Amino acid sequence: MRRAGLVVSEGLEAMCGAAAVGVTTGELDQIGRDVLARNAATSSFLGYGAEYGAPFPGVACISVNDELVHGIPGDRALVDGDVVSIDFGAIVAGWHGDAARTIIVGTADPVDVALIEATREAFWAGALATRDGNRIGDVSKAIEGYVKRLPTRYGTLREYTGHGIGTEMHMSPDVPNWYRPRPTPRLRVGMAIAIEPMLTTGTHQTLELDDEWTVVSRDGSRGSHWENTVAVTPGGAWVLTEADGGATRLGDAFAPLAD
Repeated sequence: MRRAGLVVSEGLEAMCGAAAVGVTTGELDQIGRDVLARNAATSSFLGYGAEYGAPFPGVACISVNDELVHGIPGDRALVDGDVVSIDFGAIVAGWHGDAARTIIVGTADPVDVALIEATREAFWAGALATRDGNRIGDVSKAIEGYVKRLPTRYGTLREYTGHGIGTEMHMSPDVPNWYRPRPTPRLRVGMAIAIEPMLTTGTHQTLELDDEWTVVSRDGSRGSHWENTVAVTPGGAWVLTEADGGATRLGDAFAPLAD
């Protein structure tokens, strides 16, 4: 999974670095395909959902502005000020890695900058709560607690959550970004979860477009998505989709098995 995670990290860095005015979301998706091919990896996303009649056509979900998640890459050209969320997954030797980043193209509105920062920091709050013996609810509580302490009010998506990950992209347990006082599974050494806060500048309410994939905010507000795959090791958390494993942010809570 660490190998898959590093492919994901490389792909996201390449796609985010290429996002510029005039570049299409389809061109960004092609960059993701090139990274997968260069690393002899396959896509977690391409063809996903075929059993339900709407296979996903890209290797990355690329969502712009009020498109919150699951945006289909295509001929949409990015413009100055766009907020772009890129979600990317890779499979190496049967194991999955999954992560997402949100960036701003060109001129950055301070409101959008704050939104992305809030989403990123909410992820790290959840990652710090990811350790042996804690519960999924502790991760959810840490994410929600961080967001609620912010001076700006954000909507937290409720219909879409983080998830377990391993030999499949989506596995049990779900990892909500809000806390509900009820029993939840315990985290144990060897587990891996995808933690992925999804915030909006408005409410948490969403709509799915007719393409059966793209999720937009019901009120037209912009959204941000930040995700990493995190493994539970005997000594702490290991962020498999960060190049440094999360060492910079996790401090004493960082404990890789091997790299």
